[in-house]
Amino acid sequence: MEAQKHHDIVEVLDKFGRYQWAQYFWACLPSLVVTMVNINFVFVAGDMDYRCKIPECETVDSTSQQPSWWPSATLDQCSKPLLSDDFYLQKGPCSKASFTKETGRCTEWIYESNNTIVSELNLACQPWKINLVGTIHNIGMLFSMLICGWMSDRFGRKPTMIFCATACVIGHLKQFATSYYMYVTVEFFEAMVSGGVYLSTSVMLIELGSKQNRVFAGVLLACVIYCGESLFAGIAMLVPYWKNLIRIINTPSVFFITYLFFFKESPRWLVVNGKAEEAKKMIENIADVNKIPINKQDLKEIDEEKLKLIFNITNYEVKEGYKDIFRSTEIMKRLAVSCFCRFTCGFVYYGLMFNSVLLPGNKHINFLLSTVMSFPGELMALYLMNKVGRKLPLIVGYLLCGAMCVSSAYVTAIWGKIAMFLLGKMVISACFTGIITYTMELFPTSTRASLLGFGSILSRTGAMLAPLTPMLMPIAQVLPSVFFGGSALISGLLLILTPETKDLPLLDTIEQVDTLARQTREMKKQSNKQI
Repeated sequence: MEAQKHHDIVEVLDKFGRYQWAQYFWACLPSLVVTMVNINFVFVAGDMDYRCKIPECETVDSTSQQPSWWPSATLDQCSKPLLSDDFYLQKGPCSKASFTKETGRCTEWIYESNNTIVSELNLACQPWKINLVGTIHNIGMLFSMLICGWMSDRFGRKPTMIFCATACVIGHLKQFATSYYMYVTVEFFEAMVSGGVYLSTSVMLIELGSKQNRVFAGVLLACVIYCGESLFAGIAMLVPYWKNLIRIINTPSVFFITYLFFFKESPRWLVVNGKAEEAKKMIENIADVNKIPINKQDLKEIDEEKLKLIFNITNYEVKEGYKDIFRSTEIMKRLAVSCFCRFTCGFVYYGLMFNSVLLPGNKHINFLLSTVMSFPGELMALYLMNKVGRKLPLIVGYLLCGAMCVSSAYVTAIWGKIAMFLLGKMVISACFTGIITYTMELFPTSTRASLLGFGSILSRTGAMLAPLTPMLMPIAQVLPSVFFGGSALISGLLLILTPETKDLPLLDTIEQVDTLARQTREMKKQSNKQI
């Protein structure tokens, strides 16, 4: 009879039905909106065409293109051609003959338009300030991954996600910035709060579904992020003015405060943190929505310890923190491997995306095509990681991506380079999603979000370094591709050190991880002795 009670509850937790679909939808929606917020600087702070302004010669319809009176000598955008003394004496219209051969430092510019902050904050000839917007954004994301990982473990997945998603509304303050430093300060805090949405949502999706749906959860979240990127590219094409763009992408964040009233917490987190009564009410709700018959009286009589056994949660009387992490050799090994693999994904993925903007054509279309190429990679990850396993597809994926990156450096044909770019983008997209799902299964519930936050920090570090790789090209043209490929090849080899997690239950404590690793080593020793 006792076993039958447990079986009914296990069926409720394992069956993926209407309840899970609804929760997945509501959980993914903030990531769609936050993605647009997190990549806004690509266009809002993007560079643009401009030229030096010569007040004495300009007309009301002057554009950033060089006019007919512009001197024949080639000048950069930061140099100002100087008018001759004869021009001021004659006071005639400007012509090529009106200028001397001398130049000065430009202080005013005529822009292509006021579509970005470059014109309104007067950032012409200051490319380091324009590029620094993205860098500061990524630094904010680093802080977010560390802080919000702890918040998610300490206060819950639901409140962390709601707080981070709603707080994105502070991005509206950027349109009132009167200086560059005010703008980047708001950019930093916007990134610091928004990044927690990805972390809490990914953990929520993994813990909400059964073990058969873990890979699907990761792929679903990745596709939602890609949809957010594509949607943002489309909106940016239709709404080029940066202030209007910020209003459109930041306003929906207000809606997520309503999640307090209908969105549900992760049932596993509730049980782990001693909230058994809330967990039992949630199980009852899941059964009702999915139309699974259970004995509600039996469910009420199950105590906290039996509920932990149903969730495969044991030995969780003591809270585990950073001291326990550093004491575990197995956890530290898994953390080192996962962090380097996450770094590689951010480094290679954004490195390839950054190079895509160098292609000729409309920058919005190029960005959109680069995003679309990620979808086949997600489908590949979903199929292989469910069919074959987690570890082997990731090893092959990293090694294959590394080989293509290195090979692209020595391919001379244009079609060959394009083929390498597209294939590399597809494979690294699959690895990006796969490694997140895999690392979630490597770590226990007690510290999962915190350790995932460390990996996210390394991923963001890779993303920050990716735009700097063109600086290596004056040294040798092949260096960026070699760095991309070398990082991927090392990641593939490091994954040999970690275990396969397909079809295994999620572990909840560091002690369980250490015990399982010890048992695995003993089994291998016995197997070797028999051979």
